[in-house]
Amino acid sequence: MPTSTSEVAEAGPDLAGAIRRRAIEEGFDIVGIAAPGAVAAAGERLDDFLAEGRHGDMDWLAAKADRRRHPNALWPAARSIIVLGLNYGPLDDPAARPRASGRAAVSVYADRRDYHDVVKKRLKRLGRWLQATAGGELKVFVDTAPVLEKPLARAAGLGWQGKHTNLVSREFGSWLFLGTIYTTLELPADPGHADRCGDCRACLEVCPTDAFPAPYQLDARRCISYLTIEHQGHIDRRYRAAIGNRVFGCDDCLAVCPWNKYARAAHDLALAPKADLGTPALADLLALDDDAFRCRFAGTPVKRLGRDRFLRNGLIAAGNSGAPDLAPRVEPLLRDPSPLVRAMAVWALSRLLAPDAFAELTERHLPDESDSAVRAEWRGIA
Repeated sequence: MPTSTSEVAEAGPDLAGAIRRRAIEEGFDIVGIAAPGAVAAAGERLDDFLAEGRHGDMDWLAAKADRRRHPNALWPAARSIIVLGLNYGPLDDPAARPRASGRAAVSVYADRRDYHDVVKKRLKRLGRWLQATAGGELKVFVDTAPVLEKPLARAAGLGWQGKHTNLVSREFGSWLFLGTIYTTLELPADPGHADRCGDCRACLEVCPTDAFPAPYQLDARRCISYLTIEHQGHIDRRYRAAIGNRVFGCDDCLAVCPWNKYARAAHDLALAPKADLGTPALADLLALDDDAFRCRFAGTPVKRLGRDRFLRNGLIAAGNSGAPDLAPRVEPLLRDPSPLVRAMAVWALSRLLAPDAFAELTERHLPDESDSAVRAEWRGIA
């Protein structure tokens, strides 16, 4: 049943317009509508990405590829897809975070409450209104579901996929969280957005690890966001120096985009940045045990990483810091319960200490043969 007579009158002649107005009322910043068939080519690009092995450890991409290729493979009943964007434009300059002396850099999207919670609650409220107003069935998705959000956002007119494969908006630059509502209602689709990258290569050239084999192609295995967030084990030595002080994600290819001149800082209180989370002091991070880690990053995307992998990243940042005064903070981690942490402590100390001091440390701390991962790190340095 409709929630009120006025809503029925409004939605009847112009349901798509009513959806847009309601979406803005629910806190979204931009909304468009796509037809399920508008992203068929994206499924082919996904197949190429997986065939090249560029997804790395992200086995869930391959496992659910058959459902991700086309919206109707995920839900055959879907007739229209409402795509919604939520602005998270930063208050500071993200490009300055990797240059912050003595501090770590956390990606802009993660220095605040987990957007999955915020976006999904708003999607559900909008979905309840839509069903009460116009009927039909629907499903709501954030990016934990097998949905090609960025191609759908392009098809719905929210923006285009830049040469870095991320969404670019003329109104919000690089900074949009996305959510989708699949519905059985037939809604008029919006025109897709044209590509506005032109000859620009800024995002490709700024990448510290050369993660773009070609424009519009990403090799996740080289991407700092993948390495620091998705990758489970030891980070390849060839990428560690390039990671710099980035302990959770990387915004370089987003921050450098010229279209950010039109972006605006977000003022949504539900997604307000948390104090000292964007550039936390490295010395403080190195002292975190599991309880302290959970407490500090509660409710943020960082928490899902877990303390051990976060310390892995923090130790790489320490090793890249050029700050020998961090060595006393690192040395106790040679005895950490996690072999991942112990191994990265070895690497960090090899960069922070003079050769003779590191050699003396090796004599005192070289583990026995059973600690194979850590011994391998010592041998790699030697």
